[in-house]
Amino acid sequence: MADSRDAEDVYWVEPRRRAILPLDGFHLSRSLRKVIAGDRFRVTADRAFADIIALCAESAEDRPDTWINASIEQAFVRLHGLGLAHSVECWDGDRLVGGLYGLALGRAFFGESMVSRAPNASKVAIAALVARLRAGGFTLLDCQFMTEHLASLGAIEVPRADYMTLLGAALSSTASSAGAGSSPAALAEAAGAGAFGALDAAAGADGAVPGKVIAQLLVQTS
Repeated sequence: MADSRDAEDVYWVEPRRRAILPLDGFHLSRSLRKVIAGDRFRVTADRAFADIIALCAESAEDRPDTWINASIEQAFVRLHGLGLAHSVECWDGDRLVGGLYGLALGRAFFGESMVSRAPNASKVAIAALVARLRAGGFTLLDCQFMTEHLASLGAIEVPRADYMTLLGAALSSTASSAGAGSSPAALAEAAGAGAFGALDAAAGADGAVPGKVIAQLLVQTS
């Protein structure tokens, strides 16, 4: 993280209690399901990664400054080029109105930031992410810090020791599939890049996954 958008330094943060969103515990309210199934937003993935991270880094009325500085932004754009970082986008027509981005390693997805410029856009983005991760066989969605917004969607806090156990299990496929000397392409393949694209076959020509597909995945029991 960085202290502000203009800060030069970046530092690591390790919460004592970590927020995660159990993939089988997403709270899909009736109103949110209606928004998703009705295709209020066109939902895509990895179609506008640089735009999403730039939007997350922008100041807004309720968030005058952010922790995403130029170094973080550039690093994640490079990680996206390697197939390790991914985005979910919500569109209103041709206007990008919300979304999120994060890092996929093994069967873990580390959510970095989300943004909303229209009511429900960030909720739809998280719902689409959960559906995508469930379809891809992921086991851990790391949300880092708890917020009321995340709690309303089913996120919980776990102690560091419990988190490390979940993380180790989720990363085990990466360790077994790629050695320390693996190329970036091999690492990306082992890190869940293909799994993140599990819903791409259901997408239309514009890359959008129908809301009914997303909603159906969210109500399926594991």
